[in-house]
Amino acid sequence: MRSTVWISRCGKQYLQYMNQVIHGDLGVSFQFPTRKVTDIIQQGFPASLELGLWALAISITVGLILGIIASLNHNKGLDITAMFTAVVGISIPSFVLGPLLSYFVGVKWGILPPGMWTGPSSRILPAIALSFGTIAILARLMRTSMLDVLNQDYIKTAKAKGSPQRAIVIRHTLRNAILPVVTVLGPIFVNLITGTLVVEQIFVVPGLGKHFVTAIYSNDYTMITGLTIFYAFLLVTVLFITDIIYGLIDPRIRLSKGGSK
Repeated sequence: MRSTVWISRCGKQYLQYMNQVIHGDLGVSFQFPTRKVTDIIQQGFPASLELGLWALAISITVGLILGIIASLNHNKGLDITAMFTAVVGISIPSFVLGPLLSYFVGVKWGILPPGMWTGPSSRILPAIALSFGTIAILARLMRTSMLDVLNQDYIKTAKAKGSPQRAIVIRHTLRNAILPVVTVLGPIFVNLITGTLVVEQIFVVPGLGKHFVTAIYSNDYTMITGLTIFYAFLLVTVLFITDIIYGLIDPRIRLSKGGSK
């Protein structure tokens, strides 16, 4: 009898909580009893989002350029250099690269601010530290995809017709080679936003990363649950947008009533 009552109460609490989540209420933080979880997310997420966008822009720009250069110079010096750079990027984690950039570039050489979230220049070092590993992933993926497309028959036909290499790369190769990259950009973007914990601590960025860790240490269950739900919603949304962009890039992908034709 008691177990039945307990299950009934748990079910009612769960339904009540889910109703609150649907209406945008993630509860009150245990660590900050006067603040709602949604208010904390609204305060910290803009900084994490901005840092993630900076890192994504750097990753896409540098990663795609390295991949294209490596594929067009297959097994040559530029290819080896680009892939060596990619290996270094994967090997050095952000919690190692971040302090090095902060000390040498920020403190010792004084080129950029070593920390704080004060202006556009203060975004560069944490964005580089966060994007270094992603650059390596995109460079290797773009190189592989480009080499696969360059070996296709229609590319060989374009070369046989005497089309300039630049035109072949821009008009025929890039659009098809970039499709696998677009596929992984959604999860990478969410990973950049949610993986800023160490970088935020090093460069004193007022983002969400510190709240997630302090919530774990302080057993702030509402904060942990709220941030998890928020990140899951963000991932689903970004993946949905990625699928739409994928269809815009490749006209062969269309959703039609009654199935594909």
